[in-house]
Amino acid sequence: MADAITTEIIRHGLLAAAEEIARNLCRTAYNTVVYEIHDYGIGLHDVNGDVVADAPGIAVFTRGNDAGIKHSMEFLGSDAMEPGDVFLINYPYWSSAHTLDPLVFAPIHVDDELIGFASCRVHITDLHQKDPGYVLDSTDRSQEGLVLPASKLYRRGVKNDDVFNIIRFNSRVPKNTIGDIQAQVSACVTGVRRTQELAGKYGVDVLTESMATINEHGETLARLALQKLPKGTWTAIDFVDDDGINKDELVKMQCTVTITDEEMVVDWTGSAENVEGPINLPLGQTEAVSSLIFKSLTTPDSPVVAGNFAPMRVVTVPGSVMHAVPPMPTFTLWTGLLAGEVILKALAQGMPELVSASSGGDVCSMMGLGTNPRTGEPWQEATNEAVGFGGTATHDGEDGIMHLSEPGCRNNPVEVLEAKSSMIIDNYGYRPDTGGAGKFRGGVGVRRSYRFTAPAIGICLVYKTKTAPWSIAGGEEGSPNQIVVNPGTVDEVVQGGSYNTLGAGEVLVNATGGGGGYGNAFDRDPRAVARDVRNGFVSVESARKNYGVVVTDDFSVDAAATKSLRAA
Repeated sequence: MADAITTEIIRHGLLAAAEEIARNLCRTAYNTVVYEIHDYGIGLHDVNGDVVADAPGIAVFTRGNDAGIKHSMEFLGSDAMEPGDVFLINYPYWSSAHTLDPLVFAPIHVDDELIGFASCRVHITDLHQKDPGYVLDSTDRSQEGLVLPASKLYRRGVKNDDVFNIIRFNSRVPKNTIGDIQAQVSACVTGVRRTQELAGKYGVDVLTESMATINEHGETLARLALQKLPKGTWTAIDFVDDDGINKDELVKMQCTVTITDEEMVVDWTGSAENVEGPINLPLGQTEAVSSLIFKSLTTPDSPVVAGNFAPMRVVTVPGSVMHAVPPMPTFTLWTGLLAGEVILKALAQGMPELVSASSGGDVCSMMGLGTNPRTGEPWQEATNEAVGFGGTATHDGEDGIMHLSEPGCRNNPVEVLEAKSSMIIDNYGYRPDTGGAGKFRGGVGVRRSYRFTAPAIGICLVYKTKTAPWSIAGGEEGSPNQIVVNPGTVDEVVQGGSYNTLGAGEVLVNATGGGGGYGNAFDRDPRAVARDVRNGFVSVESARKNYGVVVTDDFSVDAAATKSLRAA
């Protein structure tokens, strides 16, 4: 039997193993998106494929790993998973992500008994999708690159050269692609070894009992928290800018949330159907982003385990943007990054004191690729940008941090981008006045300007530019995201998601949105407004217009003028 103390020791052992998997991955990956940005999902799972420990990366990846492992077991049967095997799956409808986010996983055996799995998902650079870098306008899955449905990279510890050769000959950058996949393999092998060591120390029965207890405890915590939440049903609608094909048509996401003492139901019925472009979500990713919001409400202070999500149920319509079915395109998965705040928008109607207003609402990613004139070698680099977070009932939104869909991620340092590409970062800083005014203001977004020193492609993955970040309790909306090409010139273009061919000397600006405000702005402490002006988050003009606060040249509040202005 596994006593409570032993179970807790094993839980921490599994968490330490997951962190070691992540460190191993970052040391061996070829791609800065992995080792700088932490665009990965790491998991250790029980024999059913349910996660029992993870390492923070992209939050929606880890639950997607559960789905990918379970689909693979259904497809192959658990008997096909032998000691020393390592699998790769990137069939979107099973793996819960697009083709360039392959899931690599390895079964964990002790004395030929299957006891669990180690998993690692990353974003790799190329599997011969129709466009280099990223696909924004596919209309069919067949345009989105090579697909491998639960294929063995290693058979009983022996490399399967047939699969590796298929990958090698289906990549524009085979060295990097193979290198990243082998880094995933190494990471999974680390997880297998560490779990086997725990089994050797405590026994297989104690380890597997502890895994079950970990998930049972995770479910208990979630159910206790669920009972304390307000009960009711609320519906919200928000939009993706476009589907990549029909550029003038917003794509609707509709979410109805129902909370009872027994469960929280996240129902996406009413969302757009028959969406032509590649913003459709595999069901696993819709479940994962819904799970992220559920966890933030119920068990935010404990590590992810599958039991946390037992009291949550997701409802979708097959063939809709929230539930892609073959052969619907899925490459541009931005719907999954925006969807979390649609759930929060619904919840804000019933529990405004427990959720924040909308953030800038997007990951705001920019990817560049070309040939580096210094080396003659091809380059491909990307980074995500920070956004402002929404105000809450008790405090301002954070200024310029990573979007809530990727809380474990970072952006790519300026030094890395400039060293590895033909881009120069001309300027990088906060965007004043982008946070929505309120008693508690929204955080401000950021602005990064890229100047290209040689011909290149700039791919902008920003799909929340046409609708503003929403507010709560009378606050003001935040300013939306925008991409600006060649600002201040006759060739200036303001846009969102786009594939841009740029010449030497051209400039692309990624300007991210601010969060929505919470409460009436005229209820904000004038001293807080003056402090925002001093720190460069709010301009003198905005302080007067939006907050009714007159700030002097020495950043003091003109009390008399402020009182008069607010009374007017």
